[in-house]
Amino acid sequence: MKYQFNKYYFLLAALLFNAEVLIAGFMHDSFIRPYGGDFLVVILVYSAIKAFFKTDVRITALGVLIFSYVVEVGLYFHLIDKLGWRNSVLARNLLGTTFRWEDILAYTLGMAMVVMVEEGLAARKRTRTQITNG
Repeated sequence: MKYQFNKYYFLLAALLFNAEVLIAGFMHDSFIRPYGGDFLVVILVYSAIKAFFKTDVRITALGVLIFSYVVEVGLYFHLIDKLGWRNSVLARNLLGTTFRWEDILAYTLGMAMVVMVEEGLAARKRTRTQITNG
């Protein structure tokens, strides 16, 4: 993994972080808060990694997905209680409080979108390069 600052991923991570804060603080609905936040959080983590490291798209996406699954499985085993973090607003907002299969689906869909967008952008860049070179 090579360190390389990428201002576009950094900006995307910053925007997504702000969106997550707004969702956590002000959304009290039954769709955006529970599903939109989970969909976006994996994209946020992916973007934060890509902001500072030049990594392979699929490997990074898979790592973020596995990390999100591990956090969710930790909720299944009540890890937040075992760590004594149940009363921490920050821990509850960052980690969540209950395991849900819908969260696993939201994480998976978020990472699937990242891979599709990244591969689409890479294909577009290859096509442009081929046109200008040949």
